[in-house]
Amino acid sequence: MIILGVDPGSVITGVALLKVSEKVQILSYDVILLNRRNTQTERLKNIYDSCTSIIKKYKPEHLAIETAFYGKNIQSTLKLGQASGAAIVAALNSGLKIYEYSPREIKKSVTGNGAASKQLVKYFIKSNFRIKEEPKFLDAFDAIAVALCHYHYLIKMGFGIYNRKSNKRLAKEWSFYIKNNPQKILKS
Repeated sequence: MIILGVDPGSVITGVALLKVSEKVQILSYDVILLNRRNTQTERLKNIYDSCTSIIKKYKPEHLAIETAFYGKNIQSTLKLGQASGAAIVAALNSGLKIYEYSPREIKKSVTGNGAASKQLVKYFIKSNFRIKEEPKFLDAFDAIAVALCHYHYLIKMGFGIYNRKSNKRLAKEWSFYIKNNPQKILKS
């Protein structure tokens, strides 16, 4: 199974792809840089076109996306919602299942703390996936976190994750998660 994670933004949108088989693997992570001089509609088209291209290339089954949070600036919140909508429509037009997660849910699923900083999220992801390079934009790591949040949701809810070739169920219960994430187990 491949999960597309999106961290929508009106200037920078993070995108990441996780492949879930016997273990979780990051296929790709990057950002869609949007030109500040373009109109909002041009930026939304860029998000839509970029997401459509990524979906055609990697063929994910699920889109996991961060919901817009309510900030002090209503215009910013509106633009984030529109950016999210552009990615969602690209996924819907491609037949993906859509899942939305709040920023707190995402941070909690990755770090155990819903109020974690972007730096802490980056640290956990770099440590767990042994990523050496430093990203230019944290939004790419935020997109990985969104996809990981969805993966954790699938495991928690008992959704079966199957190996497409053998049609063998890979994730049935917590034992799968524990086996594949030994670094997260506290030993007394």
